[in-house]
Amino acid sequence: MMDNNIITSRVELVNMEFFAYHGCFSEEQIIGNKFLVTFSAETDTSKAGASDNLTDALNYQELYNIIKDQMGIASHLLEHVAVRILDSCFDAFPQITSAQVEISKLNPPIGGRVEASKVVIKKNFR
Repeated sequence: MMDNNIITSRVELVNMEFFAYHGCFSEEQIIGNKFLVTFSAETDTSKAGASDNLTDALNYQELYNIIKDQMGIASHLLEHVAVRILDSCFDAFPQITSAQVEISKLNPPIGGRVEASKVVIKKNFR
C-alpha cells in the first residue's frame, strides 16, 4: 500500500566555493585551485513541512560543513572527493534516499583555455 503522506523533495546547496588542493599534478597539490560544488539530496520532507522544526529536516549548515571538511582533504581525483561527500552526508542524514554532487575545478591545468572541468556523481541509498 502506498503512503500518500510522503513528500519527496530535493534539497540543494548550489555553487559553494572552496579553495582546495585536488589534482594529479604535484603543482595542484601545492598551489591549489578554486572549486565550485553543488550538492542535492532527495528525502521525505513531510515531517519537516508539518512541524517547521529543523530537527525534522536536512540541516543545510551541517551539510555545508560536511562538504567543506571533505573538500579540505587533498585528493588526486574529484571522483574520490565526490564519493566521500556523498557517503559522509548520508552517514549524517540517513533519511537521504539519493544524492548528487557536482564538483567543478575552475581553470583546470589541461593545456588549453577551459572554464572548468566537472564530475557529476549520483548515488542511490535505497
